[in-house]
Amino acid sequence: MILNNPVVLAQVAEAVDAYETALMANDVEALDGAFWNSPHTVRLGVAENLYGFDQIAAFRVGRAGGSPPRTRLRTEITTFGDDFAIANVEFQRDGSDKTGRQSQTWIRTADGWKVASAHVSLLQAGADQRNGA
Repeated sequence: MILNNPVVLAQVAEAVDAYETALMANDVEALDGAFWNSPHTVRLGVAENLYGFDQIAAFRVGRAGGSPPRTRLRTEITTFGDDFAIANVEFQRDGSDKTGRQSQTWIRTADGWKVASAHVSLLQAGADQRNGA
């Protein structure tokens, strides 16, 4: 298995960037298109747990105004072979000092790269448990 094949890495980076663009524009059609249309797809959000593509799509339609505006601070992508990748994004919501994290599992399908699993969370102040902090 080849780790971080430059061609595959570029493809996934393009998909991650397109997802971010769609997220900030609240382009529901593009957001739905980024997700694997399967009952096995999962999206765990800041305030919701969604199981299956249908629940994820219904959430997007029902969310007023889309995602709060944010700035990406860091993006880390690792590809495993030609058909599997993990993307982790650290972000900050505009006007907030909270840092958010987004992880996505991307799989290559007959229709291109799709998110099979996603998780979004916000760091909570004072929750760091390293060194008794």
